[in-house]
Amino acid sequence: MNPKYNNTRATFAIARASFRSILRSPSAVVFSLAFPLIFIVVFANIGGGGMSVDVGVAKGCDTLNPVYKALAQNKIIHLIKDQTTGEMSKNLAKGSIDAIIDLKPFVPMKPISLSVQYSHASGDKGAVLKSALNNIFYRIQSEQFKRIQQFSGIPIPNAVDLKETIVTGREYKYIDFILPGQLGFSLLSSGVFGTAFVFLSLRITLVIKRFFATPVKRSSIVLGEAIARVVFALLGALFIIIVGHFVFGFTLIHGITTVLNMLVLCTIGLIIFMGFGFTISGIAKNESSIPPISNIVTMPQFLLSGTFFSVSAFPVWLQHISKVLPLTHLNDAMRKVAFEGAGLGDVTHQLFILLLWGIGVYAVAVKTFKWE
Repeated sequence: MNPKYNNTRATFAIARASFRSILRSPSAVVFSLAFPLIFIVVFANIGGGGMSVDVGVAKGCDTLNPVYKALAQNKIIHLIKDQTTGEMSKNLAKGSIDAIIDLKPFVPMKPISLSVQYSHASGDKGAVLKSALNNIFYRIQSEQFKRIQQFSGIPIPNAVDLKETIVTGREYKYIDFILPGQLGFSLLSSGVFGTAFVFLSLRITLVIKRFFATPVKRSSIVLGEAIARVVFALLGALFIIIVGHFVFGFTLIHGITTVLNMLVLCTIGLIIFMGFGFTISGIAKNESSIPPISNIVTMPQFLLSGTFFSVSAFPVWLQHISKVLPLTHLNDAMRKVAFEGAGLGDVTHQLFILLLWGIGVYAVAVKTFKWE
């Protein structure tokens, strides 16, 4: 071997070549940048307020009734007035409308005449409407008791001694939930699909075999490819964070410090996910077998790791599975760092689980990875 040969320079040369290759790959750009940004735009505009109760307004309903006015001001309640009686009835049966209300003219000091039709097809949304109506009735009844007391002079005891307190805190916007999940989506896609395709392709095209005819060490080949993927992924993550913060108001409690902590977590997550890619590249016989094997690894994590929906929305038995997956802990750590202002020392539990996954997946990768 030539004593002047420098494997460090070889490593960075491989990294530069691999980085240019990634930039020229449409799939890498789509999975790392385009898909996450599309999901962020869609979910951010949908908003996390989430539930909307569609309530049909019967023909002849008194729109001056205080109950109607209160419902109209409720952000969760969506009043539908542009459908015929027949259309409302059909849509109620199908669950397209959650309820139909019919209010008679309001007469002070007399019971409110209200008819409500619910549908089993609407699930729990009927209970949401009932809760909203009960709150409205409570307010109206309280106002009427005050009037009685004012005119009669007879003190009327309160039925409920209600004390309400509002605690000031940061608004948790839906972008604060969805953006870390999309970063995890991007890192998992890049780490698994990108690594698996690249190393299988290098092996099939005998590029790695040609490397062996040079003084380049095997570690330089792996390290060069890894550096290229980490740099590309971090640039993509930084771009997504910047867009999320300045366009959609993504919360970064400590500014630059929070961004740096998130990038450190991205690096750790990507390195672990690349271990899955190394394993798959060793198992796969050809390029057509990579997608199905990779999907076995990625799809459960995309769906169960809090990428699009909160893990708490799943049944208890499914939550136990979710809490085992590495992407779950990466997403949790990034959300704690971004919104709660946690430092890396505050997410040691998540980092420990990721470390265990890293040890396990690279132990398997060493056994399955093939150079030729």
